Amino acid sequence: MELILKKDVENLGFADDVVEVKNGYGRNYLIPQGLAVLATPSAKKVLAETLKQRSFKEKKEIEDAQKLAKQLGGLEIKIAAKVGTGDKLFGSVSNADVSEAFAKEGVELEKKFITVPGGTIKRLGQYEASVRLHREVITPVAFEIVAQPK
Repeated sequence: MELILKKDVENLGFADDVVEVKNGYGRNYLIPQGLAVLATPSAKKVLAETLKQRSFKEKKEIEDAQKLAKQLGGLEIKIAAKVGTGDKLFGSVSNADVSEAFAKEGVELEKKFITVPGGTIKRLGQYEASVRLHREVITPVAFEIVAQPK
């Protein structure tokens, strides 16, 4: 079944992508949730026209995302966490914690656009997360997990 996505769907595609999915997934989830529409020939023509009009606007968005990526590369992010014996953490550090740390530095990022290696981190040390600022701009960002002062 060929569909046009109306919104970003994780592990499938971005808004306005034409994707091929199994019939049940499309008919029972994507279409009823308003995430996609059938990719009829007329819908594809309309999509092509809107993409053509949007391409100029998108160039500016990509430039802004690249500027933000350079700004993120210059930040030194330290996340304080409670530590047990050795360098193991009580709990874990996830993309939500990384998003909070960026907010303290003055950069607002949604946690769904931050990917932490392994999903969660359970030890002290230096790590690198990837941040998706635009569908074409994904940047690695280094951060460090340090022991919280007692």
